[in-house]
Amino acid sequence: MKISVIGAGHVGATAAQRIAEKELVNEVVLVDIVEGMPQGKSLDMWESAPVEGFDSRVVGSNSYEDTAGSAVTIITAGLARKPGMSRDDLLAKNTEIISDVVKNVAKHSPDGIIIMVTNPLDVMAYVALQVSNFPSERVMGMAGILDTARFRSFVALELNVSVRDIQAMVLGGHGDTMVPLPRYATVAGIPLPDLLSKDKIDAIVERTRKGGGEIVGLLKSGSAYYAPSAAVTEMAEAIVKDSKRILPCAAWLKGQYGLQDLYMGVPVKLGKGGVEDILEVDLNDEEKAALETSAGHVRDNLSKVSL
Repeated sequence: MKISVIGAGHVGATAAQRIAEKELVNEVVLVDIVEGMPQGKSLDMWESAPVEGFDSRVVGSNSYEDTAGSAVTIITAGLARKPGMSRDDLLAKNTEIISDVVKNVAKHSPDGIIIMVTNPLDVMAYVALQVSNFPSERVMGMAGILDTARFRSFVALELNVSVRDIQAMVLGGHGDTMVPLPRYATVAGIPLPDLLSKDKIDAIVERTRKGGGEIVGLLKSGSAYYAPSAAVTEMAEAIVKDSKRILPCAAWLKGQYGLQDLYMGVPVKLGKGGVEDILEVDLNDEEKAALETSAGHVRDNLSKVSL
């Protein structure tokens, strides 16, 4: 079995390394248009195998032919955010880049699954769906896991507890209008509102929404990659192991939550078929309104896409 990662920048290379170290598949292919870069990074990763103790081969390439027959293709190619930029600012250029990438992915791995990481994520997943002509269950975006991880990490900092005991849920588009759901968050089964005041929860929600921008501002050049690569690796693992994980991902909605014909972060069941089910949770009026606002933002971006 093979997983390919398109884009050998920070997110792509770190994802390839995580996948190899977990030995999710026999071969990990890292592809980039820059000659020598994916080959050099892949060789460096492979040379770490004797120390880390993994046997998954890591191969770098400038050709999509080496990705042929991939069970999962992770797409991280495209421009990254810079300070002062929103994810939406990347729309036009990344639409062009992703369209070309997906044409090649669909050609060489027609039965595979696509996981989109490139921003603006919800729109790029839509571009991948349209260009690939794959069924929607085989095209998804990495959003909710990352957003939820940020929420959980901030709760852990506030309460000074292990992140492993925190569960949370974040819905909506992958951007500043995302919808964290504090009343569905728990710490070792204890509802979060029983442990923190509303003011503190609201502050965590706001920091979660701005989490990516906070890192961009600190780095000055480039954007987050450790957490995004961990999130997309968790998705790939659920698919190749057919583990039926319930994870928040950007999925194509067909009426769920009263929304359709757009990608939004929702809880899904991930297995070898991709998005095998979309779970609907009860939302109160405030949460429904926030989700509709987030959906409206995604629709506005979709209206700007020209394929």
